[in-house]
Amino acid sequence: MFDNIICQNSTELLKDDILKNRLPGSILFYGPAASGKLSCALETARVLSCEKEGEWTCTCPSCLKHKALVSQNVLITGSGNKILEINAAKNTLLVMNIQNSRHLEASRYLFIRAVRKLTSRFSPVLWEGEDKLAKFSPLLESINDNLELIQPGKVLPEDSDLRKIVDSITADCQKLESSFLYSSLPVSQIRNFSSWAHRTSANSASGKKIIIIENAEQMLDGSKNALLKILEEPPKDTVFILTTTQKGAMLPTILSRLRTYSFIERSVAQQQDLIQRVFHTTSLSGNQYQTINDFLQTFLPVTPETLYAHAESFFSKIAEGHIPDVPSLVTACAGFEPRIVFKIFLQGIIESQKKLLSSGAGAETSASLLNILREAWNSVSVYNQNPAAVLEELTRSIMQLNFLNDGILRNQK
Repeated sequence: MFDNIICQNSTELLKDDILKNRLPGSILFYGPAASGKLSCALETARVLSCEKEGEWTCTCPSCLKHKALVSQNVLITGSGNKILEINAAKNTLLVMNIQNSRHLEASRYLFIRAVRKLTSRFSPVLWEGEDKLAKFSPLLESINDNLELIQPGKVLPEDSDLRKIVDSITADCQKLESSFLYSSLPVSQIRNFSSWAHRTSANSASGKKIIIIENAEQMLDGSKNALLKILEEPPKDTVFILTTTQKGAMLPTILSRLRTYSFIERSVAQQQDLIQRVFHTTSLSGNQYQTINDFLQTFLPVTPETLYAHAESFFSKIAEGHIPDVPSLVTACAGFEPRIVFKIFLQGIIESQKKLLSSGAGAETSASLLNILREAWNSVSVYNQNPAAVLEELTRSIMQLNFLNDGILRNQK
């Protein structure tokens, strides 16, 4: 039980609560990114639905469905950047296949689960009544058709054919994540999963219904209030598992209805060990990965260092009163796809403006600038606006801020 959650002592408390039948219907996993919160939520769902003792090696029908992430008793929702994990798992599968490694089957499961961590968020249950459902359905169908070709138990295609299949899956996943995934849980999905939870499930005999809400702190006020109402009167035989990296951003009234489990930042050595155990690799080009995020970011189309350099140049040009070449910037940054590329670029601007904090006037300007950058990110992630258009507006907003503050960006950049 929880054998796949590495170096997190909270799983012992969680295991004890489950074995003593004192796990409440609403819980929260909080801690830093890449600390295993979603994996633990999925494992909790499996254990609660297991037809036997809940051990990781169990092969009961319910556990097999949970391990493949196809259980009809689980809904996953909330925002998440999954494309880097999918790319990393794809690379592992391709390498293990070429090497005919003993880790090949594990790598197959790793890739399939990585893909379904994304596609599970597009369940018709969650999107019922939305126009987007018809728009992304062809992408889901294509992904599922290709996944069927590499299901466990089937002989994997030849290397070249396997690469074509997984490349197609990954491309469709990127479109799905960038074009359709909400960055904050909408009220409509809360209403939909509430209705689903209250309905009698044909599979209720195989365990509890589980609703996993990842990055719960990113909900807007309307969604928070809708969720609070459900948690006040929780549906029978349903467990809500929320995850967050920012416990302090959660609504206090929601927190008061959740039992919390803390996840810690793993040490560098522990993270390196996890990378080896899960992805069966330690480095690319001879460089040792320091963290899981370092490893995942090697699968970006543009390195974080390059993005930071472009961000510094973008900010400096505006500070000097010049208009950046946005089309060239978009091209150099791979079209800001996946969307996390745009987020890293904005983080680069944040780093570039830190000298403003050395004075009172600069600190006030910095606060205004951070609000502008936050709006830019929301425009891309929440409202799905074109990054090029957002950068044009960002340029105008920063230039206006600089003008209203007597050219302070030029003086303190």
